[in-house]
Amino acid sequence: MARKRAESWVVTDEFWSRVEPLIPQQASRPKDREYQRKPGAGRPPKAPRQVFEAIVYVLRTGCQWKALPAERFGSASAVHQRFMEWTKAGFFEQLWKSGLAEYDEMEGIAWRWQSIDGSMFKAPLAQEEVGPNPTDRGKKRQQAPSAGRRTWRPVVDRRDRRPSP
Repeated sequence: MARKRAESWVVTDEFWSRVEPLIPQQASRPKDREYQRKPGAGRPPKAPRQVFEAIVYVLRTGCQWKALPAERFGSASAVHQRFMEWTKAGFFEQLWKSGLAEYDEMEGIAWRWQSIDGSMFKAPLAQEEVGPNPTDRGKKRQQAPSAGRRTWRPVVDRRDRRPSP
């Protein structure tokens, strides 16, 4: 019998057991603060696993925050707010580091052979080699004629607005 395949954003119990210890605790509200409503009123906070699964859903599908399925994850703004809190607390960096360390233990990362490619600044001699950029709008120069077209000229040399005699 074939096993049912889980969706790519579903957080398995095994994965959740590794993620859960890294999740930052929500800061409790100060006790001396006066509330307009009863303390504890309002919606209870979302379960961390549900929030994490919603974040994984956004990352895997590439959808916008407001496009999160509300019937599965609830309020998209609440999920995004929690995402911002976790980002500020360094949760995702910790998750990345622990995943990298676990992969290093399992497979081993070849730390001696690493490659990086990138550019942080423009090439200093590039302008002299290739010439001016044709898409620059600020240049004062003649525009090249379109290939395969004749140049446009008005039918009459000048416009005469006087009535003919």
